[in-house]
Amino acid sequence: MGLTLYNSLGRQKVSFEPLDQSHVRVYACGPTVYSFAHIGNARMSVVFDILVRLLRKLYPQVTYVSNITDIDDKIMVAAEKENQPISAITNKYADIYNADMAALGVLAPDIQPRATDHVPQMIAMIEKLIANGHAYEAEGHVLFSVPSMQTYGRLSGRNRDEQIAGARVDVAPYKKDPADFVLWKPSTDNQPGWESPWGYGRPGWHIECSAMSAEYLGELFDIHGGGVDLTFPHHENERAQSTCAHGCDEQARYWVHNGFVMVEGEKMSKSLGNVTLVHDLIETAPGEAIRLALLTSHYRQPLDWTATGLEQAKATLDKFYKVIADNPSPAGDVPEEVMTALQDDLNVPRVLAAMHVMAGDKDVAGLKATGELLGLLQQDPVEWFETTKKQVDLTDAEIDALVTARNQARADKDFAKADAIRDDLLAKGIVIKDSADGTTWSVG
Repeated sequence: MGLTLYNSLGRQKVSFEPLDQSHVRVYACGPTVYSFAHIGNARMSVVFDILVRLLRKLYPQVTYVSNITDIDDKIMVAAEKENQPISAITNKYADIYNADMAALGVLAPDIQPRATDHVPQMIAMIEKLIANGHAYEAEGHVLFSVPSMQTYGRLSGRNRDEQIAGARVDVAPYKKDPADFVLWKPSTDNQPGWESPWGYGRPGWHIECSAMSAEYLGELFDIHGGGVDLTFPHHENERAQSTCAHGCDEQARYWVHNGFVMVEGEKMSKSLGNVTLVHDLIETAPGEAIRLALLTSHYRQPLDWTATGLEQAKATLDKFYKVIADNPSPAGDVPEEVMTALQDDLNVPRVLAAMHVMAGDKDVAGLKATGELLGLLQQDPVEWFETTKKQVDLTDAEIDALVTARNQARADKDFAKADAIRDDLLAKGIVIKDSADGTTWSVG
C-alpha cells in the first residue's frame, strides 16, 4: 500500500507521489516568537514530526524545513512591553519553543530559517511580482494584486466575498482592490526595517515563507502545511506569491493541515483565559504524555484538550512501559498493520488501538518499534516510572481493598470490572503486578 494524504488543494484524500522518489521535500509554517507556544502550536509540530518520521521510513532522503517568524508587529509590541530589543525577545522565545518541542519528542527540522536572515530573497521576489504585473507600489507600500491571479482562492475554497471578509486587513485607500494584501510596508526610525527599492521598511507576513521555501526546497516542492487556521489568508497568499513570482502552477503539490485544538470543550482564547501553554504543561506532566494526548484524535479532526485526556495518556504509557519492563525484548520491525494505518492519511488513532492489542499480547518487539515511529516509549521503563512517580492520595489500606476487589472480579470472570479497577489505580500512580505468588502493587 502506498501513502495517501488528504490534500487541502482539492479537498480530497489522494495518493502521494513525490516529485523525486529519492528526495522528499516538506515545509511547515513554524511559530511567531513573541511568547510561549500553546497546545495548538504543539499539535502542528507533533503532527508534522509524525509525518516526517513516516516519510523517512518510506523514502531514502527527506528534507524538512520549518521556519521561525521573527519579523512581526506582535513582536514589536512584546519588545516594547518588556523594554527589550526585538532580537532579545525573538531569541528568547525561539529557544524556549525549541526546548519545549524537544520535551514532546519533536525532532528538530533539518533547516529552521529565520525571516530576518532572508529579507534580500523577499525583496527579490517582490521585484519579480512587480515585473510580472502581480504587484504594485502605493504610498511606500507594495501590495499583491489579487485580481491578477485567476486561481486565487483555490486552496481555501473561498469565494470573492469570503476572501475580503476573511482577510483581516484594513481596506486602505491606496489599495486598488479590497482583497489586495501587503508585501512590503514602511517602517519608522524606531521600528525594525531594511533598505529597499521602495524605501526603508519591512516585509509583510506572507512573503517570508514564499521566499524561504523557495530558497531551501525549490520553486515547486512536495508538501506544505501547518494548522488549519493558516489555510486562509496565510497559505492562500503564499501560494499566490510563489506561483506568480515563479510562473508555475503551484508552490507545493500537497497541502496538509491539522485541525483546531479546543480546551475542555471551548475555543482556546485569551478572553476565556484558557490558553494552555506547553511550557506550563511540561512542568507538571511528562512530555510523552502530552505528545500522546495530542495524538488521540485524527490529525485533521478537532482535538479537545482536557485534563482527563492528559491523565489517560499518562495511564496508557504506564501500561505500555509496564509491559516492556516485565517482558524485556529489543524492538522488532514495525508491524504491517501499523504501517498500513499510518500510510492511510496518518491514522494514528488506529495505530494506538493496535498498540493496546500488542500490549495485551505482550508483543514488546512490535510495541517498541511502533513507539519509536510515533516518538513514544523512548525512555527506559525504570527511568519512566521513577521520573513520573506521583504523590498517591490513597492509603495503603484503600489500595489493598481495591486490589482485593480486582482479584475478586477476576475470579468472577468480570474482566471489564477488573480492568477498570486496574486502570483507575494506574491513573492514580499505582502499578499492579500479578505473579504465581499473588498480586503486588507499587507506586509507579
